[in-house]
Amino acid sequence: MTLTGLDSDNPILLYLTGFQPHRTGPVEVILQTYSTHSHHLTEANQSPRCASRFLDTLRSQLPKMAEFANSKNYGVPIYGAGWVPPSALRSAVEPSADDEKDNGDKSSSSAPGNYVVLAGGGGEGNSGIRNALIVAQFDFDSNVLSDEPVARLGTGGDLPYRMAVHPGGEGLICSLPKSCRWFDWDFQTDENRSLGLRSSEKVLEPLEDVGQQLALTFNNEGSLLAVGGEDGKLRVFKWPSMENILDQANAHASVKDLDFSPDGKFLASVGSGPCRIWDVSKSTSVASLTKENDEIFGYCRFAPINDENQVLYITTMRDQGGSISKWSTTTWRRIKSKRVVRDPICAFNISPNGKLLAIGTIEGDVLIVSSNNFQVQNVVKKAHLGLVTTLKFSEDSRALLSASLDSRVRVTIIKEEKKSGLSLWIVILVLLIAIAVYYAASNGIFHWS
Repeated sequence: MTLTGLDSDNPILLYLTGFQPHRTGPVEVILQTYSTHSHHLTEANQSPRCASRFLDTLRSQLPKMAEFANSKNYGVPIYGAGWVPPSALRSAVEPSADDEKDNGDKSSSSAPGNYVVLAGGGGEGNSGIRNALIVAQFDFDSNVLSDEPVARLGTGGDLPYRMAVHPGGEGLICSLPKSCRWFDWDFQTDENRSLGLRSSEKVLEPLEDVGQQLALTFNNEGSLLAVGGEDGKLRVFKWPSMENILDQANAHASVKDLDFSPDGKFLASVGSGPCRIWDVSKSTSVASLTKENDEIFGYCRFAPINDENQVLYITTMRDQGGSISKWSTTTWRRIKSKRVVRDPICAFNISPNGKLLAIGTIEGDVLIVSSNNFQVQNVVKKAHLGLVTTLKFSEDSRALLSASLDSRVRVTIIKEEKKSGLSLWIVILVLLIAIAVYYAASNGIFHWS
């Protein structure tokens, strides 16, 4: 075994440490951990000198190593993930009556920060890995995920497979092997005012004993809930009354993905066969988007901006790799398609501002793509050691949350694409030339002919 360098996806690095960088002092922790385990490197390379070179390389790569702070292993394979909406956090920062009394006009409470919620586990049986919902905290300023979950709620032998967070902050719904269950946010009123989850007394009767549901989504207003099952059945309910307004037994052989248009009028469903478009108010299918040649549809997302140029994005797979196609929501015809990645796409989403698309691959890579021209703006190679299971942008489109079966959760800060300054320099150059010519002409250095 030869160690020629250090990279965040180096399997030797991951094997030797098993550490989680702390929010403070990650450099010291990394150095201490690697110094402690240097004997493993010596044994692996049969050379103390090689181990010493390895530690020297480590010290030179510390800035890169600090990136581990935005990627944490929480001990369970993750299938669903989301950001806790700001509306759910407001009550956590509202001062209590006692706070106001003790502090006058000033409250002692502080903003709780940003939270992510995760769903996963080892499934049924005696895998030794608990099924649970997990809440973790993320600090945008330092780009750090909490070392440990701030809350964990076990779900017994039921694996929480898919999850939809209510946009109004009411709570979240999870699909379990046989039913769907609702969970409420639980605010701990200690001095840190931390966020957690609790099982709700609310029972979703229409979703009891319905089998495994593979897709869950709310519309933007949180007034509609769409659910798609492994059995191919599609259901749409009014929320929170759970009045059924669409019930299609054979929407697909199996429903894989669902998404509402920004105004909630249309619902796109993807499964085997074509992508189907449903008019929710009329409870009918209004379009069927056909595949080309050997295409396989994967995931669908409407552009979040509701205007006359509204479009729908669908991921497709062919032998040549993974592609994105854009469709008009007026004619329901394909506008364009482009291959963006060589590997199969296994996760997909769009940013709330509509500018970016996110793609996860079975190789663990995460790509950020322009929704306008499908140009790849950023690639995080081996963001995960296994296939990416879910992707979610933060509400302000500043960050992308990704998770995987490798139990690792990562937050990638979105860096704005730098615009070329060439045009500005050209303008400055033209102005300087004009000034020079004017000065020369004014001083009789040369005359215009």
